[in-house]
Amino acid sequence: MAVRYPIVPNTITVHLGKPDEAARNVTVPFTEYISNVASSELYPTWPKNALIANIYAIISFALNRIYNEWYPSKGYQFDITSNPSYDQTYTENRSTYENIDVIVDDIFNNYVVKGNQVQPYFTTYCDGRNKTCSGLSQWGSVTLASQGKTPLQILQTYYGNDISIKMDAPVGEGSSSYPGFDLTLGSFGNPVLEMQRDLRRISKNYPAIPGISTTLGIYDEETKEAVKKFQSIFSLPVTGVVDKGTWYKIKYIYTSVKKLSDLYGEGVTKDEATFLYNDELKYGDTGIEVQYIHYFLDAIAFLDPDIPRLKTNSIYTNNTIEMVKAFQEKYQLPVTGIFTYADFKVLIDVYDNILKSFPKEYQDYVSELYPDYFLTRGMSGKDVKRFQKFLIAICKFDKSIPGVRVNGVFDELTEASVLKIQKDYGFDVNGIVGPLLWKKVVELSKR
Repeated sequence: MAVRYPIVPNTITVHLGKPDEAARNVTVPFTEYISNVASSELYPTWPKNALIANIYAIISFALNRIYNEWYPSKGYQFDITSNPSYDQTYTENRSTYENIDVIVDDIFNNYVVKGNQVQPYFTTYCDGRNKTCSGLSQWGSVTLASQGKTPLQILQTYYGNDISIKMDAPVGEGSSSYPGFDLTLGSFGNPVLEMQRDLRRISKNYPAIPGISTTLGIYDEETKEAVKKFQSIFSLPVTGVVDKGTWYKIKYIYTSVKKLSDLYGEGVTKDEATFLYNDELKYGDTGIEVQYIHYFLDAIAFLDPDIPRLKTNSIYTNNTIEMVKAFQEKYQLPVTGIFTYADFKVLIDVYDNILKSFPKEYQDYVSELYPDYFLTRGMSGKDVKRFQKFLIAICKFDKSIPGVRVNGVFDELTEASVLKIQKDYGFDVNGIVGPLLWKKVVELSKR
């Protein structure tokens, strides 16, 4: 399992004005942005502990905007504005103070968290003289620092004793939560889990959205109905497909109902930020993800001599590393032998192209290939019909299988047969057809 902790980005994109104002966007290093805001908001002569406390607040505020994709979820192409009425004061090309730069370089990847939440806390603040607010008072922090308070004690005075500092957060390239492709029936993985989690929470405020009971991260008929209702409520095209527009509308509503960009929001707990699938696979890893990539790599290697076709099982072995490295080199990916989410997207594209352009001499074989998405009850189409033909062949010699109607509809009878085969051959009994079950059914059909 993987916990989605925030990543401190190398850069941040700032809109030089109000959100809807016709103004330029500038992308600057994150540390440069924090120093700029701190030099615009604070006096360098303030006590060091007051400066540190305020800079923690500035960092956390910016990371909260980024983590929640506050502006991208509204359709904007930036992370934050330069306008203090909305965000924090950023002044393009201004000089910064040396002592502030030193502090920023030391603590830029530390941020404030509250209780058991994982997201950067929405650390609102004001100057405390011309304007007061529920958050930190900048001038008040000076008084507290002069009394000998530590930066954490200053922050706890304003945000509560249950806040702490998350130290040494990972730093890397910023990326959007949108997976880069549409989610539809049969999709699986952490993006599906994340979308399902968000819809479950949204449904508490919008009970017309039906529940989602599955926890496997597979986009099933139940999930599709929840998506369609969400789309209907929020005036989106009712397709049942989570495209980029639907994804970010879900994100925006999720952030709003949980009040993640609010001083008194619910927050995101570690359990809510923990997803079933690892973002990268490496030597020694086991499970469905490893089996999944083995299936696709083997199918690709069957036709591509540049990819060695080696023996694999459910464990990420040296054979896996050799195949992954060859695949990465062939498709101009970083050759590490570690399989990442970026590799997975390329793998699926390559597999799709193989399905579409299989040589004529292998047409019998192509009918046996898994269609690259999970089959669940409620689906219909040629891939379901292909699977049913394998099932009916099994029924001819195994009379314990409930049976099947070869009609291209994944109905109750098809599901019952799948459940029986899963039980008989040691698969998870969930009625869902993944690549390994598909492979097993094809093998059984040839008896």
